[in-house]
Formats: sequence, structure tokens, C-alpha cells
Amino acid sequence: MSAGLGLRAIGVSHAYRDLTVLQDIDLNVPAGEVVVLVGPSGCGKSTLLGILGGLIAPDRGEVRCEGEVAADCLNPLTYVFQDFALLPWRSVAGNISLVLEDSALVGPARAARINEVLAVTGLTEFADAWPRQLSGGMRQRVGIARALAVRPACLLMDEPLSALDAQTRDLLLDEFSTLISGAGTTTVYVTHNLSEAVRLGQHIVVLSRRPGRIKRVVRIDRPVSGRSATDPDLLAIEKDLWSLIREDAAAAERELGHVR
Repeated sequence: MSAGLGLRAIGVSHAYRDLTVLQDIDLNVPAGEVVVLVGPSGCGKSTLLGILGGLIAPDRGEVRCEGEVAADCLNPLTYVFQDFALLPWRSVAGNISLVLEDSALVGPARAARINEVLAVTGLTEFADAWPRQLSGGMRQRVGIARALAVRPACLLMDEPLSALDAQTRDLLLDEFSTLISGAGTTTVYVTHNLSEAVRLGQHIVVLSRRPGRIKRVVRIDRPVSGRSATDPDLLAIEKDLWSLIREDAAAAERELGHVR
């Protein structure tokens, strides 16, 4: 295992009252790599992410953190959600500063950290802008910058691009791939979009319909940075992933429709 923090789920199962959403999950998230969770609606992707990140205690099984956390890490397990959750009364720099205000990082050191993540995410010229002045894609970029400011050991991302239009999503995917590969941060990424999965993932975990079990883990042995949406090899993997999910996705839609 490479240096950094990895996660391991062992025999994880979880239910909400009498509804079992995950069953017998054994999953390894290697340090420094990107694991993408995909599967049909309601298969427990977000629940599994919450369990991996410690927000949800599983009914059975356990999650272990393996490896080391860097000395400058302020929050080992850091989330990025679909909701940008920016404070409208704070500037871009002020929103990033928020996650540093309970830390020992003060004065010039804090300003340097903020300037660093602004530069990495291409937001330097927007440091003094208000959230209302930014597009959806730019606001999500602020959310990424805020997460990176704590130098997380593991980044947990729950459909961070699903609220954006297709063009903005595609542009941010290019940026995500560069950021993720450059930072070398362990990442668990939840998406229903298979194109996102093959653009970002090194390990793509395919979950079955509820109760979610691991059907297959697909490994992509190519650098994350520079992957193209039109790459024929990635399109072939995307097609194979859909063949694994399609029947379960149709069944899940019928179940959800019946519940409604």
C-alpha cells in the first residue's frame, strides 16, 4: 500500500428499520487511489459512503483506517456533497477560511493556505466575490477548494456534479481529474453517471440493487489525469458497466415506482 490513508470495510451491512440497504460489503480503498461507487437507484451508494466516512454506524461489520495521516492534515475524512453549502454572507476566500478557523493555522499561514487552494482550483481572481455572483460550476469549485484547504487524507464525494448542466459537468471533470491525480488524495466518489466513473475511477465498484452487494470491482490501469470522454477504451468500459447495471437499474425503477 502506498503512503497515506486507506479504508477497509469488513462485512458491512446496514438497514433502515426493516429495509436492508447494504449486505456483506467487503471493500478495500487503497491509499492514494480513486474508488468510484456506482449502481442502480436505492442500492446504498450514499449509505456506504457515510459508513466509510464515519457518519453512519453500520448495523454489522466495521470500517478500518489503514496507513498514515500527514502532519499537516486538519481533517482526515472530508466530505464534498452535491449541495455547495456556501455561506452567502461570506466571500469565496471567507468560505474557504471557515474550515480553518478552529485550527492552529492562523495569520500568514492561514492566508497562505487559502491562497494556495484558490490557485489550485483557479479561483484566485474570485477570492473577493460573493457566492451569488458565481455560476453553479464555480460555486462547486469553491466547495472543492474548501475541502482541499484542510489537506484531507481521504476525500469523500457524494454526487458533487449531479446538480450541474452537462457542459459545466464535463469541464469540472477535467479539473477534478487533474486535482485528484496531482494531490494524490485517497478519494471515494459516488455517482450514477458512468461517464464520470470511467473518467475518474481507478477502481469502479458496481453495487447490485437493494440490498446492495458488490457485484464486481473494475480496475482501470491508466492515469486519471488526461482521460477523455471520447476515448474508445473508456467508452468500452462504460458499456460493460452498463451491461452489469442495466437489469438491476430497471428492476430498481419498478420498485421505486411501486413505492410511490
